[in-house]
Amino acid sequence: MTAPKKGDVWTYEYLWRREYEAGAEDGRKPRPTALVAIAVDKDGFTNLFILPVTTREPGADRLAMEIPQIELKRAGLASDLRLWVVLDEYNHDILEKSFHFDPDGRRGSFSPVFADKVLGAFIDAGRKNRTSRVPRRE
Repeated sequence: MTAPKKGDVWTYEYLWRREYEAGAEDGRKPRPTALVAIAVDKDGFTNLFILPVTTREPGADRLAMEIPQIELKRAGLASDLRLWVVLDEYNHDILEKSFHFDPDGRRGSFSPVFADKVLGAFIDAGRKNRTSRVPRRE
């Protein structure tokens, strides 16, 4: 398995907040997602902070960033579509314990500049209490 790193794009069974709140434990389908941050905790486990990528243009009430064409190509995403990284909700998973993370699901990666831009916007949203965490640990 390729070790996941910040800026990678992986296929992942993302669980939307609305699905989680309705009692679902699994996402409806595998989709492209962006690893916005990775942190090893005091017990040595790899915490993954995963943002969804969507073709549906987010409404004015959502925080999202459109992915530029060059980044779509770098990340192995469809460059003929408009895609967004959603910033106001995320899945939190533990790599070593995950039933959802596919070790062969890496699609590509964003450039370090774009990955840092997404991370900065995500951190800013968190500081303003505009993010929702969906835990994926069993």
